[in-house]
Amino acid sequence: MKIMGLAKTEMFTDQQNEIALFAKVFGHPARVSILQHLFKINSCVCGDLVNEIGLAQPTISQHLKELKLLGLIKGSVEGTSVCYCIHKENWIAMKSVMSQFLNQDITQENKCC
Repeated sequence: MKIMGLAKTEMFTDQQNEIALFAKVFGHPARVSILQHLFKINSCVCGDLVNEIGLAQPTISQHLKELKLLGLIKGSVEGTSVCYCIHKENWIAMKSVMSQFLNQDITQENKCC
C-alpha cells in the first residue's frame, strides 16, 4: 500500500537516515578536505580555510555549515571570526555507526552466488 504525503525519509529507520546523512556529507571532496585539514592541524581553524582549500569563502562557509549541522565539527565565535574544530565525541559516535554498517558483511557467512 502506498501512503501519499509521507516523506521518503520517514519510510526508513533513524539509523538508516543517519547513515545516509553521513554518506552525503562525505560525498563532496571539499568537505572531506576540510575535515582532513582540521585533523592535520589538530586545533581550531579561524578563517584560513580559503587559502588552504582553495575555494571561495561563501563555498567554504556552506560546506562548514553542512558539517556543523551534522555535528561533525563545532564552532565558536572569537572576535569577528568563527573558529571550527572537529567535534570529537560526535566523530567517535559517527565512526561507531558507520563501522557497524560497513562491517555487517564480516559477521555473516556468504550465502550468495
